Amino acid sequence: MIKYIGSKRVLVPRIVAAVDALPDVRSCLDLFSGTSRVGHGLKGRGYRVHANDHLTFAYTLARCYVEADRRRWLGPAERLLRELSRAGPIDGYVTDVFCRQARYFHPRNGRRIDGIRDEIERLDVEPPLKAIALTALMEAADRVDSTTGLQMAYLKQWAPRAHNDLELRMPEILAGSASASQMEAREAAGRFRADVAYLDPPYNQHSYMGNYHVWETLVRWDAPAHYGIACKRVDCREYRSPFNRKREAKEAMRSVLEPLGVRFVIVSFNNEGYLDRADLESMLQARGWYVRCAPVDHKRYVGAQIGIHDLKGRKVGRVSHLRNKELLFIAGEDAEAIDAAYDAVLAPDRQKQLALV
Repeated sequence: MIKYIGSKRVLVPRIVAAVDALPDVRSCLDLFSGTSRVGHGLKGRGYRVHANDHLTFAYTLARCYVEADRRRWLGPAERLLRELSRAGPIDGYVTDVFCRQARYFHPRNGRRIDGIRDEIERLDVEPPLKAIALTALMEAADRVDSTTGLQMAYLKQWAPRAHNDLELRMPEILAGSASASQMEAREAAGRFRADVAYLDPPYNQHSYMGNYHVWETLVRWDAPAHYGIACKRVDCREYRSPFNRKREAKEAMRSVLEPLGVRFVIVSFNNEGYLDRADLESMLQARGWYVRCAPVDHKRYVGAQIGIHDLKGRKVGRVSHLRNKELLFIAGEDAEAIDAAYDAVLAPDRQKQLALV
């Protein structure tokens, strides 16, 4: 899956373990699906999942990794990817904007991206099949990009991987019935019912549209006007979730929690986010739910690992810390079940502690 600052890759086993510990859970609602790692993990455990995200590229990932049924789409997708791999290079939007004006991809790979993307559009395949093809193309481009994982900037010198040849690979689609939608989180919260809801909203000022504008453009294929050194879509200037605004984040969270029709809720939030632990616990308790909060040690985003640099690329200053806490809030009316899920989340840490004794 693509590099993603909000990815829950290392937390997926804990989140799935928490859901496994809750009684009589058959269906799950993922309201901010992002890369769909969590939805994919839950579907892999046999749950009926609905994944939702407002951004077009994230909705495409959800259609591939959550909605698409392997039994129906694996064969057609494999044939399509073989055909797309033979598409000729084109000097198009990606080559001009993301290779020459910016340096996200080497022009050789940019021309291949343009050629494959045009061919996807020309073939006009069924929506689930198109989502699989677009996901394969995003992931192929991600493997040869020249960034630190965010598309707010690119490296001054080509990353070694940028010189590799772009290669389409089959995404790991799963068998089973599931669904996806592209709605605002509050609308989806009121529309879909499930046994458990998983919420992973933005936690600071950074917009995922701005962070991953290249993927948004690659999926929409609308050749947008752009601005700045990063060549962001002009609509990035206007697009801001209320979760990206400190004064609005609390009400935004409350507005998503209020219409939820579920028995249990799991909320993932960062301890450096706009909402603190007390805020979130209070909002969950206001629903009449019993709440436990499991803090999980987590490596900070890649920019913190690289350090602070000036405009000439010289390292300046020091990053204050390289680790933070991911807070997993588990809530519901069944206190015993919540305690069991809390224990399941922290079980790996307790095992490590015992191993050190």
